Amino acid sequence: MSDTGSKPTTPHGNARFVTTHWTIVLAAGSPDSSQYGEALETLCRTYWFPLYAYLRRHGYDRHDAAEYTQGFFAKMLEKQSLSKIKPPPGRFRSFLLTALKRFVADECKRADAQKRGGGRQALFLSFNDAENRYALQPVDRLSPERLFERSWALAVLDRVMDRLEAEMTAAKKTDLFERAKGHLCGACDAIPYREVAVELDMTEGAVKVAVHRMRDRYRDILREEVAQTVNRPDEVDEEIRALFTTLAS
Repeated sequence: MSDTGSKPTTPHGNARFVTTHWTIVLAAGSPDSSQYGEALETLCRTYWFPLYAYLRRHGYDRHDAAEYTQGFFAKMLEKQSLSKIKPPPGRFRSFLLTALKRFVADECKRADAQKRGGGRQALFLSFNDAENRYALQPVDRLSPERLFERSWALAVLDRVMDRLEAEMTAAKKTDLFERAKGHLCGACDAIPYREVAVELDMTEGAVKVAVHRMRDRYRDILREEVAQTVNRPDEVDEEIRALFTTLAS
């Protein structure tokens, strides 16, 4: 997936906050442009699972949760559909959950499962691994809303790690990434620097420097990904704090 724009604002707020996926969607007077469609589809493909998890926790079975999720995104991509919803400025995740609740309520009123996604632009989402991912979620202690927020935070971090892995692979540093990635998220089973150095025929100091650079790049990508889902530069740091608070609670 291509990212729209260049590097967003820095932690100090002195860099230009460029047009992002969500700001493209918000700014579109009419959702006819390819730029609008690409931006919205990228967001949908990245963040469908939190909505699926929300519906499953809300009591819908796997079939209905998949049907509602697929139908919801199909409607989202329908021309003029989003302009009718009139999304407020702010976080994409907040808008998305509110819009999903309205969609499901409308579908339930119709009581016609055959109409879900019928005649709408297709957005193929693979639900093959959805139940495996859902089974990994905390069983009892999270409400549907809290599970949505937690799943959203994990989706952001997964996207960040995938992008970093792709960059490291392109730089022919896959082995370094695989052995050192535990240090990026403070994993308790992270391979000690000394062992990584021996395995890769590097000095321990060189490994530490490489991990430091990886960590810096991880932070940059995290900011870029979060910036795609908010509307203003001052919301980036706040959203990052919210994501990590969600995961810590």
